[in-house]
Amino acid sequence: MSMTTVSVRMEDSTKEEFSAICDQIGMNMTTAFNIFAKAVVREHGIPFPVSADPFYAPENMRHLERSIRQLEQGDVSEHELREP
Repeated sequence: MSMTTVSVRMEDSTKEEFSAICDQIGMNMTTAFNIFAKAVVREHGIPFPVSADPFYAPENMRHLERSIRQLEQGDVSEHELREP
């Protein structure tokens, strides 16, 4: 079977954490990426749910934009933060 090289870019901290976890379970990052790639091929898609961060949902962004406008217009009141 012929092999090829794939280059992946990620944050240094992510690479360090990923590598450490791979070491803990007895494999290297290449093996982990190969397992992932084979699962994608087998499932014809990402083998786990992928969803957007709800913080960036359009509804939340509109809410934040309204809040910013209220702050800029001085249309705010103080609230006391209460722990449940």
